[in-house]
Amino acid sequence: MILMDETIKAALLSVGTVDIEETLLPPPRTSTAGPGMGLQNVFFSSGGLRVRLEVNRDSPLRMIRKDDHVVIIRDNKELAEGIIEEVVAHCPGQVYITVSERCIYNCQFCSVPLSKGKIKTREEILAIVERAAQNGKLKVIALTSGIATSPDDEIDRVADIVRSLAPYQVPIGVAVHPAKDSSRKLKEAGVSEVKYSVETMDPEIFDRICRGRKGHTLEFILESLREAVGVFGRNRVSTNIIIGLGETDECVRKGVEYLAKMGVIAVLRPISISPMRKEALAHAVRPSPERLLELTTMTREILRKYGLSTRESQTMCLACTGCDLTP
Repeated sequence: MILMDETIKAALLSVGTVDIEETLLPPPRTSTAGPGMGLQNVFFSSGGLRVRLEVNRDSPLRMIRKDDHVVIIRDNKELAEGIIEEVVAHCPGQVYITVSERCIYNCQFCSVPLSKGKIKTREEILAIVERAAQNGKLKVIALTSGIATSPDDEIDRVADIVRSLAPYQVPIGVAVHPAKDSSRKLKEAGVSEVKYSVETMDPEIFDRICRGRKGHTLEFILESLREAVGVFGRNRVSTNIIIGLGETDECVRKGVEYLAKMGVIAVLRPISISPMRKEALAHAVRPSPERLLELTTMTREILRKYGLSTRESQTMCLACTGCDLTP
C-alpha cells in the first residue's frame, strides 16, 4: 500500500482536482466559502495526512475503488491509497459553517460576490450544530462569512451567533474580514481563535485583486491582526496567503516573517480558480509541488524561529489541513 506523504500531497495539491468514480461520490456537497464556492469536493485521507480535491471530470488525477479503500491514479500509476473522509459540515472533524454566502466586496479570486447566496439565520446555524451534537460529531465549531452589508454589521452578526453557541462548550474559531474593534467583540462573545486573511503580502497584487474592498487596505488588515494577537494571544491568530497570484517567493518569505514577528501564523493556500473567475485570474498559476514544499519548509523554519506552533490550533484551516501543506 502506498501511503500519502508530504511529497505526494504536494503533487495532489498542485493539481487540486480529481476525477472520481460516481459510486464513490459522497452526498452532493459544495463549498459555500471563498474562492472554491460552488465546487463539489472530496477529502482524501492517507498516511495520517488529509487533502481536499475538487471534483472535476477533466482532472489528470483519477480516484477509484480498491478493495475496501480508494486509490488515486495518474497516468496509470498509483500515487496513494487511502479513504474518503466523512464531512460533518464543510470539512472533516469540524462543524464549519458559512454565515453570509454573499459579499459586497469584489476580490478577483473569490466567487462569493458573484453567487448572491443566502444569509443563514441564527436558528438555521443552531440546527446544524445541534444535528452534529445529536450524532456525536460535535468537537469544534468554525464560522466564516462574506460581508452582506458592511464589515461592522457582519462582526455583530457573527458575534451574536457565537453567543448563542455557548451552551455547547466547544472551541469556536471565526474567519471574517476585520472591522474596528472586531477582535474585542469576538473574544467577548466567546471566540477561541480568529483568522483575518491578508490574501497576499504583495501590495501591488493586493490593490489589483482586492480593489473592491472600499478603503479596507492591506495595512488595515495587518493592524487588525496585530490587535488580534493582543486579544487572543500567540498561536490563536492566523491569516491566509494565496499562492499563485504572481507573488515571488521572496515576497512570501518576507510576509510570513513579518506576520510571525507579530505572533500570527500564515497559511499558504494554493490558488483555486473558479470557473466564474477564469477571466480575472487569467495569469494565475497553481503552484508546483516543488514550490509548495519549499515554501512550507521555509514557513516552518520561520514559525520555529518565533516560537509559534500550528499544533496548538483547534479550529479552521490549521486544524483541518486539507487545502494546504500546513506548517
